[in-house]
Amino acid sequence: MDLKSLGRVLIFPVQMIYLIVKASVCSLFPSRRKELRKELVLITGGGRGIGRHLALEFAKQGAKKVILWGRTEKCLKDTAEEIRLSGTECHYFLCDVANREEVYKQAKVLREKVGDVTILVNNAAVVHGKSLMDSDDDALLKSQHINTMGQFWTTKAFLPRMLELRHGRVVCINSILSQSPIPGAMDYCTSKASSLAFMESLTLGLLDCPGVGCTTVLPFHTNTEMFQGMKVRFPQLFPPLNPEMVAQRTVEAVRTDKAYVYLPWTMHALVILKSFMPQVALEEIHRFSGTYTCMNTFKGRT
Repeated sequence: MDLKSLGRVLIFPVQMIYLIVKASVCSLFPSRRKELRKELVLITGGGRGIGRHLALEFAKQGAKKVILWGRTEKCLKDTAEEIRLSGTECHYFLCDVANREEVYKQAKVLREKVGDVTILVNNAAVVHGKSLMDSDDDALLKSQHINTMGQFWTTKAFLPRMLELRHGRVVCINSILSQSPIPGAMDYCTSKASSLAFMESLTLGLLDCPGVGCTTVLPFHTNTEMFQGMKVRFPQLFPPLNPEMVAQRTVEAVRTDKAYVYLPWTMHALVILKSFMPQVALEEIHRFSGTYTCMNTFKGRT
């Protein structure tokens, strides 16, 4: 090993300590928030659930334009009208992100009619809510397309222009289930784990791309119709998240260039426990908390 390489090896631990201390200190103080008045925000699955609240929150925080993609026109229309009443320009387009050709077609139409997307929010998702043996193959495939491949296609459609402009952000509304799967939602957990790996890779890949970055949000069970009927053993200890709060924290993370957001913050502990606890102990945690059987009463939207 030459002297230069040896010097780097010796300095590296010092750099790590400095960065950890710096991040810890900075977390104690409010971060400077970017303005959104020049941003054109596209939200997939923007007609209802978390997507609707995201659209309203981006508009509230001053986004220049909000665009909604989804599969149900009535939901898109109602949300768009609500946003327009608040004074923010809003457009909606019918688009199924599970259809690659449709994504590229609508991306072209959007650019021509509205402009360049500078904040892409990949929010659209589905959960099948059945065991592997009871699942229909087509339903499993569709969930993979929406939860994973749709994110690939939308990012491919809009990221190149962000790189040209040297300005933009790719946002993913993921799930803590991508890191702590549960029975009864195998398709959702698998596709969300794939989505997380995609975002982790993309986040690192954009390190040397000035002005362009990523935000990944990993919420616990959120109180929307998607997971209606899902029950944990101690709802007072593990209450479902409010979708308005998830939207607020997401927009805040975008405005402060935060890469990863765990909601609530206690989900950090779950990830840490998984890194060193034996499997038998993790299984007992699932049984104790009720996550082992929480999908038995599932009747949400698929």
